[in-house]
Amino acid sequence: MISSSYRSGFVSIIGSPNAGKSTLMNRIVGQKVSIVSPKAQTTRNRIMGVATRPDYQIVFLDTPGVAAPKNRLGEYMLKVAYESLNEVECALFMADAANGIRERDEAIIAKLRDAKAPIIAAINKCDIAGADAISAARQRLEKENCFRQIIEISAESGNGVDALEAAIAAYLVPGPMYFPEDMVTDMPERIVCAEIIREKALNLLKDEVPHGIGVGIDKMALRPSGELYDMWATIYCEREGHKGIIIGKKGAMLKQIGSEARKDMEWMLGARVNLQLWVKVRDDWRNSPGALKELGYE
Repeated sequence: MISSSYRSGFVSIIGSPNAGKSTLMNRIVGQKVSIVSPKAQTTRNRIMGVATRPDYQIVFLDTPGVAAPKNRLGEYMLKVAYESLNEVECALFMADAANGIRERDEAIIAKLRDAKAPIIAAINKCDIAGADAISAARQRLEKENCFRQIIEISAESGNGVDALEAAIAAYLVPGPMYFPEDMVTDMPERIVCAEIIREKALNLLKDEVPHGIGVGIDKMALRPSGELYDMWATIYCEREGHKGIIIGKKGAMLKQIGSEARKDMEWMLGARVNLQLWVKVRDDWRNSPGALKELGYE
């Protein structure tokens, strides 16, 4: 039975690409619910992660990294990021100490000045940034009146994350759990599986290919024994030349993507996975409303 003093609330995480938003959410939730890679545009949608504790529940909204849009997908990602600031108990701005406060961060800060929710700033990557860089980031953020607290962390190592969680929890409001205590995300399994495949492709392929990749799960079925999923998935790319890179010599790259994705899927689903991967060219799909909708955007 939940105590009458139990608290809960929604918290949006916003920041530039590769600031460490997904890594932080995964760490606090205690499970990978948002894919991670060193490349921009890794997170394309609003990903929900639920952290349930004995006295409170935090529902995180991990958002796409804020960057100037270059296509309809980019416009959608920007819209998702800023809309996440509405109707939350707290907003968390992630700054990258290793790269400093850049122009795109300044644009986010300008938006945050008008946000209704209380805002906490986390200076991330303090495990790899020098003391001068960390100090410079803190001095810049301290010039703004919109940040209630500024906390130095490393989402990768976990340093400072407990203090950050405690600061966030202070803004939760009395109320029941929004989600069951064993639930960590609201994403359907087929969407999580598609994201896992995309993560492996992002981490294995050359820089010029991943931005034009989308993944769709065509069919997913659990066999009657309950021990094996049959899954058919398609990786979409925008150029014929990219198709060959994704497949690789004698299919080696596609096989590696599938093998690494299968391991994560089996851990998540609790069953073996028979994964069949295809690659198709879909010209300029990032500007196609139909394709974006089909792949879970817009």
